[in-house]
Amino acid sequence: MIKNRIVAVSAALLLGWGGAAAEEPKERPRVQKSQHIQAELEREAEEMLAAVVRVRMKAIPNARSNTTLGSSREGTGVVIDERGHIVTIGYIVIEADSIEITTRDERTVPATLVGYDHASGFGLLRSGAPLGVKPMPMGLAADLAMREAVMVLPAGGRDAASLAYVVSRRKFAASWEYLLETAIFTAPPTLQWAGAALVSREGKLVGIGSLYVRETQESGSEIPGNMFVPIDLLKPILADLIEKGRRSGPARPWLGLATEELHGHLLVTRVSPEGPADKAGVRSGDIVVGVGADAVQSHEELYRRVWGLGAAGVEVPLKILQGADVRELRLRSIDRFQYFREKPVY
Repeated sequence: MIKNRIVAVSAALLLGWGGAAAEEPKERPRVQKSQHIQAELEREAEEMLAAVVRVRMKAIPNARSNTTLGSSREGTGVVIDERGHIVTIGYIVIEADSIEITTRDERTVPATLVGYDHASGFGLLRSGAPLGVKPMPMGLAADLAMREAVMVLPAGGRDAASLAYVVSRRKFAASWEYLLETAIFTAPPTLQWAGAALVSREGKLVGIGSLYVRETQESGSEIPGNMFVPIDLLKPILADLIEKGRRSGPARPWLGLATEELHGHLLVTRVSPEGPADKAGVRSGDIVVGVGADAVQSHEELYRRVWGLGAAGVEVPLKILQGADVRELRLRSIDRFQYFREKPVY
């Protein structure tokens, strides 16, 4: 009961109603007004929580992602329209054999993956049955200010909800050929980050949870927290995901290469089996030195050099250090969609 009360007060503060709701009325009109505000607050909070659903997935038996992500995955999704579309973080649902969602009132219904975007990391689901919930409106992540209070809503209702603060909004480059021009970093961390809704003080969806990170600041003291993908990245591609399953336009070239930045070098930590890098002879422990004549020392430099060569299918001249030898390999890049497997349709 106490924990629920804390969450309710936190929601009031985030939505800008805390001051009015917290006043101690001394006259009957003010009592009625306070009760009305409290009722509105409760209704808004319930609608917000109802739009957050649990997502469970079982992968196809031969899914390539099972090695790193497991064959059974669970996280959160957020209902964003009346047609039952649910946005989540894509790694929960890639290569799915079956997907089901569970609402706050414990109804479980099947869902299908209707769209995936490797560039942003979003996955888009569609419920197999009417959910009867009010969609969560999308806000503007670009309007978030530093140190602004936000609410993090994983599946699980009030007990799972928590308050956080925006620590930074900055570029994010990851080891798996992934780069966001702007990501949202919050603290303190939630341990239920996968697909969690990041909600602004206006009660609008501004981000989807992706990662736990040790450093939310670009530099300085280590402050652990979470990285959220801004919802602004979904808006321009939402229609494409619904209609085509992916964004329009040429796909980026993909190599199937995971690296870590280490003292100004890019150490290869994993090579996707049967991917372009694997087929060309790149191995874990190699060091990526350059792309063509251009030296690379960071994830961002590597990705921009590769993506700048053209669309998926372009040949990538990769210079690597294997032991004491520098080798120049030519990798035939592919569309990342070609690598991951889909459930067979009979």
